[in-house]
Amino acid sequence: MPEQVVVGEFLAAQRPRRADAARNFDALLSAAREAFAEHGAEASLEDIARRAGVGIGTLYRNFPTRRHLFEAVYASEVDDLGVVAAGLAGEPPWEALTAWLRRFVAYALTKRAIREALEDEETDVFLACRQSMYDAGEPLLRRAQEAGVVRPDMGIGDLLRLVSGITSVAFPDEARRDHVLGIALDGVRARP
Repeated sequence: MPEQVVVGEFLAAQRPRRADAARNFDALLSAAREAFAEHGAEASLEDIARRAGVGIGTLYRNFPTRRHLFEAVYASEVDDLGVVAAGLAGEPPWEALTAWLRRFVAYALTKRAIREALEDEETDVFLACRQSMYDAGEPLLRRAQEAGVVRPDMGIGDLLRLVSGITSVAFPDEARRDHVLGIALDGVRARP
């Protein structure tokens, strides 16, 4: 049985220990996240290095292949979703859930570019990311359901598929996408 990948540990193992190298690693992840969201999986590695303020050699020292970069960005996005979920735990249930889902939308845009590039391969990293994402969102959904503000007949998988569907469609601008997301979230609310 293969050893289970834990997203936070995966990232920690990749991140350099020296402060300057760690800053470069973080800058590359941030730049790649932006570039993939803007240009999809075909974003130029040279552009990513330039955005991060480092040379292409530094990019390749941290991420020897494009796949390594994709996996690290994906894992970083999922790890951020967990951090956001934990930070929202004290907010009112509906507000916490919808704030997390809005952050999920940003993640889904990056994810789409990465998944297209990797042809939907189900690697250990991707499976661990999916589980981590579900683990982050499930308590928020359950709390909102227990508070009676969200339909009781849905699970986190249903909810994430709904929101993912919205992110898979092209919109003329973010405002239009946010409007459609609001309509979908309205359908998630519990009715008296």
